[in-house]
Amino acid sequence: MKIALIQTGKTNERHVSEGIEIYSLRIKKYTGFEIVTIPDLKNTRNMPGHEQKTKEGNKILQSVGKDDYVVLLDERGKELRTSEFAGWLEKKFAASMKRIVFIIGGAWGFSEEVYSRADFRLSLSKMTFPHQMVRLLFAEQLYRAFTIIKGEPYHHD
Repeated sequence: MKIALIQTGKTNERHVSEGIEIYSLRIKKYTGFEIVTIPDLKNTRNMPGHEQKTKEGNKILQSVGKDDYVVLLDERGKELRTSEFAGWLEKKFAASMKRIVFIIGGAWGFSEEVYSRADFRLSLSKMTFPHQMVRLLFAEQLYRAFTIIKGEPYHHD
């Protein structure tokens, strides 16, 4: 099975992008992993938030396959401890899915169409984080989950 992370806009902070790259390389030792970046929308200064959500949502959905299992990283999603996330991920791998797609939305969140397409909503925290930081936090947690699944000594309970 492969995993994709879809994100809106590129990562501008060098220290964050370097961290993401480190964890991406580590994740690729366990499974196919790709990051898909949806380009920032143009001319949004006077565009209402709901219109931005809809346009971003359309671009996101173009990157999702019909057989993909779609997980939204959403503050209102289910919170899992890291070991629970590892168990959840292991079950998805056992179900022989082709691809799990994790999606980080833009500043305005997800459109209703994206919410409708989602199979699961996952929350990293009840707190609000900058979208670029969420990318790094998620990449680390995904790597940590694989080390738990493989019984490697990275994670300590």
